[in-house]
Amino acid sequence: MTNNYPECWTNSDVCLWLKDTGFRKYEESFKKHAIDGEALLMLTEKDLKEDLQISVLGDAKRLLAAITRLNRPGLPGFSDPHNSVPQAASSPSSHNNHQYKPFTLNTLSAGLPRSRSRNYSSDSQASDLPDQSRVGNLRRASGVATQLRPEYFRTAISFLYVLLVTWITAFVMVFVHDRVPDKERHPPLPDIFLDNVPHISWAFQLCEITIITLASVWFGILFFHKHRSIACRRFCALSGSVLLLRCATMFITSLSVPGSHLECAPRGHSDIWTKMSQAYLIWRGGGLSLMGVRTCGDYMFSGHTATLTLLNFFITEYTPRRVYYLHIFSWVLNMFGIFFILAAHEHYSIDVFIAFYITSRMFLYYHSLANNRALQQRDSFRTKIWFPMFSYFEAHIDGIVPNEYSNPLAAGKFIKLAKSLFVFVKSSVLIGKEKTN
Repeated sequence: MTNNYPECWTNSDVCLWLKDTGFRKYEESFKKHAIDGEALLMLTEKDLKEDLQISVLGDAKRLLAAITRLNRPGLPGFSDPHNSVPQAASSPSSHNNHQYKPFTLNTLSAGLPRSRSRNYSSDSQASDLPDQSRVGNLRRASGVATQLRPEYFRTAISFLYVLLVTWITAFVMVFVHDRVPDKERHPPLPDIFLDNVPHISWAFQLCEITIITLASVWFGILFFHKHRSIACRRFCALSGSVLLLRCATMFITSLSVPGSHLECAPRGHSDIWTKMSQAYLIWRGGGLSLMGVRTCGDYMFSGHTATLTLLNFFITEYTPRRVYYLHIFSWVLNMFGIFFILAAHEHYSIDVFIAFYITSRMFLYYHSLANNRALQQRDSFRTKIWFPMFSYFEAHIDGIVPNEYSNPLAAGKFIKLAKSLFVFVKSSVLIGKEKTN
């Protein structure tokens, strides 16, 4: 017998395992597609039904469950074709113990190795879960991804996406500023926080300083993160989506100004080029009052709160748990930044609440889908319909992105990047020449 590790099985070993588990009739399909142990562990229900032509739903489900048990050999039902012992040959005592032993968390942990991975620590990642030793570039029991290609082209698309959305946001802010209700006719709405907290004139500047601080920390992390292309792609995708949703909400409904200190009035009729120049000034200043940007009417919901929350969540997600002091620092800045927004009476409380809720939920939903491949495969068609951008950006990532770091200034990395860019440009030129010919 060759090897007890499923990932090292040959196609013959897989066929032997199929016989042992009662799926002998599908042996020819597995031979035809050269399914070895490594390929077996990565099969999905879609692969079984469409490629291996397993038309019986019950068989597909049972076979997928058996493959899942191979991925977790400590669980009941693990079958090893090289070391299987018939039930009749086992002793009565061991048979009884296996039959009546209750399945609890203790029995689960008893079947798994106790070693922990030190390379994959993150808030939402599996650094504190037991890990399994695997041969080759296979997915670990903790769910760490096995395919982590940079895919610079997809990252560039996500960057262009957020760039376009920021320009749309700037233009919408010009539009809603000219549509802001008159303060004399529409005074500030009742607000439980704003009515009981006095106005602090310098608080909004402090909020923007916290945004700049968190942004500096995040870009520093992104610079040294080994998988910076993936993290950057996710940051651009989520930022663009949150800002686009904000554009829709503030375009649909215009609220009165939240504070009597705000001097807001429509700028009168202007042509499209004037509006474009005003939008450019907002876009260039990043919507920050520290950069000379002053707008009104963009209240539902708070863009400053969304930015603070998104930066905080990305910092805590893509740094190890052991740097808890950084996580505490990030959360403190997030909460203080939100307080400064309210203390400055620049937004209603509901603006801030909705911004925090929507931004945090979108971040968590996105990463839950990205980190759990089973959620994507359960209904891949619906995922593509409702989350087309997610399906494109995360198509080749099959698990959690580990928090590993590297020095991007190393000479070898520069050479590798230059070669990749050269190949990309060369292929683009060749494709252009073929089209012209």
